[in-house]
Amino acid sequence: VHLVESGGGWVQPGGSLRLSCSASGFTFSNYVMSWYRQAPGKERELLAAITPAGGIINYADSVKGRFTIFRDNAKNTVYLQMNSLKPEDTAVYYCKRPGADGWGQGTQVTVSS
Repeated sequence: VHLVESGGGWVQPGGSLRLSCSASGFTFSNYVMSWYRQAPGKERELLAAITPAGGIINYADSVKGRFTIFRDNAKNTVYLQMNSLKPEDTAVYYCKRPGADGWGQGTQVTVSS
């Protein structure tokens, strides 16, 4: 399982970013995928999960209504569209295949003015 996150960066409060996670080493279209984040000094937080067919499993209350998870099985990629970003969204963001070992390198998102 190999996951590479990208799309992070610096954005002002209220702004938007789209994160991407490119997957390889497994049959992507067969698996649930999820996004997590970890802020400094905090535990890793599950944000959203999506079924192989694109159905939404859940969103964390902290991002509900602002973040959208979606996937493109033809591109072996899962996305996280993040709107109305807040300073408390600052964290390293990771994608994960539930049940697989290890984590990717993550992508840093910084929300500040």
